[in-house]
Amino acid sequence: MEKTWNNKAWFMVLPVLLLVAFSAAIPLMTVVNYSVQDTFGNNVFFWNGSDWYTEILGSDRFWLSMVRNLIFSAIILVIEIPLGIFIALNMPKKGWGVPVCLVLMALPLLIPWNVVGTIWQVFGRIDIGLLGYTLSALGIDYNYVNDPTDAWVTVILMDVWHWTSLVVLLCYAGLVSIPDAYYQAAKIDGASRWAIFRYIQLPKMNRVLLIAVLLRFMDSFMIYTEPFVVTGGGPGNSTTFMSIDLVKIAVGQFDLGPAAAMSIIYFLIVLLLSWVFYTVMTTVDAER
Repeated sequence: MEKTWNNKAWFMVLPVLLLVAFSAAIPLMTVVNYSVQDTFGNNVFFWNGSDWYTEILGSDRFWLSMVRNLIFSAIILVIEIPLGIFIALNMPKKGWGVPVCLVLMALPLLIPWNVVGTIWQVFGRIDIGLLGYTLSALGIDYNYVNDPTDAWVTVILMDVWHWTSLVVLLCYAGLVSIPDAYYQAAKIDGASRWAIFRYIQLPKMNRVLLIAVLLRFMDSFMIYTEPFVVTGGGPGNSTTFMSIDLVKIAVGQFDLGPAAAMSIIYFLIVLLLSWVFYTVMTTVDAER
């Protein structure tokens, strides 16, 4: 018996395909077009080949900004994933505390990125900011405007405050889906808290942890608004990540060709590293 072909499904999917084409595919093709061309103005372009890619990949500026991105993403994952798991494990599973904790966890995620940057910009100031003033009163030399280490600490604390809640909510969703029968069996067997976490809770959170790691890696690697508002990429270039450097090239210098080539390279790096994370985590899960 032959399968009947329903053309109505295509008509239902067509609006989504058109929306994706106009919002993603066409702009991407435009960036690719700019990355292989050059112009002297008057909207006249000529073929430039791979010269922009060679220039970007041969620039120390690009590699230094990528190293900053990798270091920042690594620190964020090392802090936020264990912290999110710890908070989710200690959240109540029943009673009135559940909605209260969920609302409190969701609040930082509702704040726009530029507002988060503005909050921490004021929060860290040594003259009027609570954090900066308190540290100065305690005799701690803190100034994120002049000291690169303080700037990094401020940006990391800001990201942890803003996005750890996402990891918490994902892990909590995985924990509450575990049937009570698992815990009852573990209690009968006399399993310790660590054994319950290792053999029951952690395996059940594997899928949500994969999502959390991928989302947090991509978000942290593409971070722009918050550090730009707080430090502007400074002091010097200490917090100039690839996204900030890209905007400086495209908007500040108006070098559309190099900026387009850097955008493509940036996109491919995120895609490749995300694929590596996904492959490694799914392989480990399959081996278990």
